[in-house]
Amino acid sequence: MNETTICAVGNVATQPVYRETAAGPSARFRLAVTSRYWDREKSEWTDGHTNFFTVWANRQLATHAQASLNVGDPVIVQGRLKVRTEVREGQQQSWTSADIDAVALGHDLARGTSAFRRAPRPEVPASTPAQPEPNWETAPREPVAVT
Repeated sequence: MNETTICAVGNVATQPVYRETAAGPSARFRLAVTSRYWDREKSEWTDGHTNFFTVWANRQLATHAQASLNVGDPVIVQGRLKVRTEVREGQQQSWTSADIDAVALGHDLARGTSAFRRAPRPEVPASTPAQPEPNWETAPREPVAVT
């Protein structure tokens, strides 16, 4: 698979928007990633250009993102980069967007602390019969007589 995997470190720029879809939960938010560099003339750190990404989370990751993230939170996002260019109706200029299909995301602990809470596992319905544990033991071998 030739996909571009990216790890971006930045701040949550918009409150996550959560939706229930036919394929399962989905959430999206904007991520602001600003480069910083040392300005030798001023002897201080200076902000550079800011890139904005739309981060998409699906299924359980979407549910956790919506419950955990707020505007301004420092986060680390890992996922697949998707860059699209299109021309909108009635406009002559092209429009480019950079999206990240998140595989993992979390707070950046280099810039603060976080209190992790493990999500409860979904309960197995009582109507589902319990699967017996497989027998991984091998039967003992019969001794071989040597003549």
